[in-house]
Amino acid sequence: MLAVNDTKFKSVIFLLTGLPSHGDAHLWISILIFYIYVISIVGNTFILFIVKTDPSLHEPMYIFLSMLAITDLSLSLSTMPTILGVYLFNSREISLNACLAQLFFIHLLQCIESSLLLLMAFDRFIAIHNPLRYASILTLPRIAKMGLVAAVRAMVIILPLPILLKRFQYCRLNVLSHSYCLHRQVMTMACSDITVNIIYGLFTKLSTMGLDSLVIFLSYVMILKTVLSIASHEECLRALNTCVSHLCAILLFYIPEISLTVIQSFGKDSYPLLLILLGYTSMLLPPLINPIVYSIKSKQLRLRIIKLFTK
Repeated sequence: MLAVNDTKFKSVIFLLTGLPSHGDAHLWISILIFYIYVISIVGNTFILFIVKTDPSLHEPMYIFLSMLAITDLSLSLSTMPTILGVYLFNSREISLNACLAQLFFIHLLQCIESSLLLLMAFDRFIAIHNPLRYASILTLPRIAKMGLVAAVRAMVIILPLPILLKRFQYCRLNVLSHSYCLHRQVMTMACSDITVNIIYGLFTKLSTMGLDSLVIFLSYVMILKTVLSIASHEECLRALNTCVSHLCAILLFYIPEISLTVIQSFGKDSYPLLLILLGYTSMLLPPLINPIVYSIKSKQLRLRIIKLFTK
């Protein structure tokens, strides 16, 4: 009996789904998603190359930006096989183990990105509140330790998710509503009691994105308080301008995630298409837009890019 159950467990297959489309619409969506991935990968790789090769960019702000680029690049690579597989090759099947591996990396990288946005808020606060001690507070060894803590924290919190899902039997119609795997989607396919997963899933959201977004908000309250105390209007605007790129990254990351959480918690299945669109927004837009915004808004980065292309 045990051998039969084990065989059944190992043969679990999930079916991925894309946006409801047919004919030319499906073709154009496929092309759009393909180019989003190309631009995301090239953009983040380009950011890493410029920061690595230019010693003048070896500053805390750009080191944190490099960490964000690595995370965005990894997130793109973790979702790309299944999303492009669904749209370009109509490859919808994914095994349980592959699905668990993908959802682990997706949630891990999202948790790390949330932590990095918090660290970048701390970076902006120190740069504005205490500019004279900025370099002495955010030293390279300290930044490396902060990055390591963010990664370890994410690993400790996210690792139980696939472990909890692995123990289930799956006997329902295993059709996922996305073209990638997420914890919430997979756990609803189980034919066992998922109360522990629901509680732990809520805990991971509150202890990562919930806590991080609250601390980021408090950081910007203190940043605003510091900026408003600056006598010169020009210096005040210059200080705020250094935060624009980071604020864009925060909005791109947290608005879709918070919206998804609220709709899934209270709207249930009332807005299936909106849930799918928000899911794609949270997965595809941050890796696409972050390098573009930072390249435009950061003067040093912009000049370095112009210099590279005008040689």
